[in-house]
Amino acid sequence: MKKTLLLAALATVLTSATALAAEKLSVAATPVPHAEILELIKPQLAKQGVDLQIRVFTDYVQPNLQVEQKQLDANYFQTKPYLDGFNESRGTHLVIVKGVHVEPFGGYSSKYKSLKDLPDGATIAIPNEASNSGRALQLLQHAGLLTLKDPSNIQATPKDLASNPHNFKFRELEAAMLPRVLDQVDLALINTNYALEAKLNPTEDALVLEDKDSPYVNYLVARPDNQDSEALKKLADALTSPEVKAFIEQKYSGAVVPAF
Repeated sequence: MKKTLLLAALATVLTSATALAAEKLSVAATPVPHAEILELIKPQLAKQGVDLQIRVFTDYVQPNLQVEQKQLDANYFQTKPYLDGFNESRGTHLVIVKGVHVEPFGGYSSKYKSLKDLPDGATIAIPNEASNSGRALQLLQHAGLLTLKDPSNIQATPKDLASNPHNFKFRELEAAMLPRVLDQVDLALINTNYALEAKLNPTEDALVLEDKDSPYVNYLVARPDNQDSEALKKLADALTSPEVKAFIEQKYSGAVVPAF
């Protein structure tokens, strides 16, 4: 009996010591799919001594600012064009750690079933920051609805159009707002994370959708001073594990595509 009690006490001490030794890693993410994927791997990381603390945001600005200011360790929500534009405009120094998945960007409408039904003079809502507005306009260009002065300009805005034969009018809004204005516009170009939150199914509801080989990979991002930390390496490995790949493929059915 004494031996059993001693072993039980020893196990408790070891468990407590392991918990105390766990390294905290705070990561910002948008709710879908990023936070959902992080929740999946949280138990796995705990077994490796990493206490993953997930901070959910619904905007694209604070996750970067708080990592830069060392309030958080990393974030997982953005593409490289967005990160590059943010660093340039805000004077931040964030860096890519690992690419995880692609969210094919799409155009949605509550009024029309096909792009060919869009009337001349239709109002189209697009994100109001350069990397995503360029992405939206490139998608419309690919669909043959307009042309850009520089077809490869990933920072394009409506001012950069070479031709707009249907005289579309553009409303530039914060990305998170776009699902909420679907009934106020003819077409809205929406990031997939916000589309999923709004219960839109990109593969079924989008009138136009990026190809699955879209270059807009979503990355795990950190700072130069911590990008090589052991905790972040473990997180990066977990995010690109077979378990995560299977989860993405099964849960999102093509609306989110593994990039590894």
